Amino acid sequence: MKLLLVGRFSQGHVGASLLSAARQMGLEAITCDTNDAFAAPRWIVRIYWHLLQRRPPRLREFSERVAELCRQVTPDVMIATGSAPINASALREIGELGVRRVNYSTDDPWSSVHRSSWLLAALKQYDAVFSPRRSNLEQLRALGGPAVRYLPFAYDPALHFTSEAKILEQGEHGCDVLFVGGADKDRLSIVGELIRQGFNVSLYGSYWARYPLTRSAARGLATPEVIRRATHETRVSLCLVRRSNRDGHVMRSFEMAALGACMLVEDTEEHREMFGEEGRAVLYFGNVSEMTSKLRWLLSHPAERAALRKASRASITKEDNTYASRLASMLESASLGASTACG
Repeated sequence: MKLLLVGRFSQGHVGASLLSAARQMGLEAITCDTNDAFAAPRWIVRIYWHLLQRRPPRLREFSERVAELCRQVTPDVMIATGSAPINASALREIGELGVRRVNYSTDDPWSSVHRSSWLLAALKQYDAVFSPRRSNLEQLRALGGPAVRYLPFAYDPALHFTSEAKILEQGEHGCDVLFVGGADKDRLSIVGELIRQGFNVSLYGSYWARYPLTRSAARGLATPEVIRRATHETRVSLCLVRRSNRDGHVMRSFEMAALGACMLVEDTEEHREMFGEEGRAVLYFGNVSEMTSKLRWLLSHPAERAALRKASRASITKEDNTYASRLASMLESASLGASTACG
């Protein structure tokens, strides 16, 4: 099988993990980096994003490039990740070439951050759309084009791993509580309360330095290696979903578990499916008061933290929750014919 991947391929992105998985599986994989659709001065990118419905400046050129690549290499399957900048006309042309068109919809297309008419029109042209959130499955089906299936996020064994010797809960990255992710508005109030109450907090991700309350805890963007070390050296890792994205879980739900984190997790149905009942592998919280109370308990019970670290990792790694497994699921559906496999 010949595979075309359209996405971002720097470490930590889903596209990079799918590419690594394809190579492990011995597949011939060609890539097309979506960053090229944004190759323009920053001020132009901002105008297109804010005034032209989040349209990449080079949407048409990039779409034509993907279609031309399909004509040249004739892949069996094309998998595009997230809000891939491929317009509807290019997708129709790609379909006419006999290429199975798959989208792994890593962000909610109806969120205030991503919603755009060009993207919704494009999604109708795919043969199958896989979503890691159940909250928008019916909306995706209502598009009337692709077959739709729930497919959770995963972890990459090359990036997300640990051993007992690495769990030190001390070192240059050590702290009471670690959070990795962007400074969404709903997250600011949650994380800000931890800082106000005097917890030693480290925040990795975009925009935390913009806000006075979180600036001192902001550590900026970091490589997977730094995040791995920080998780091993931190006493508790906080897992928050993106409410604007209508998530039931996030990439970090799998990643921090595979890293052997002691996890304090936002209570959702999908997290309960992943980790089981309270205390088996993680602790859950439904509000800020419950979060801070359980965090204090965890910080005062090192033996219980150690047990939860082992249990969270086992709960994820005992089953095949790797991106190779997710890729296999998408390719199987594509090879069977998405209309019968994804329903």
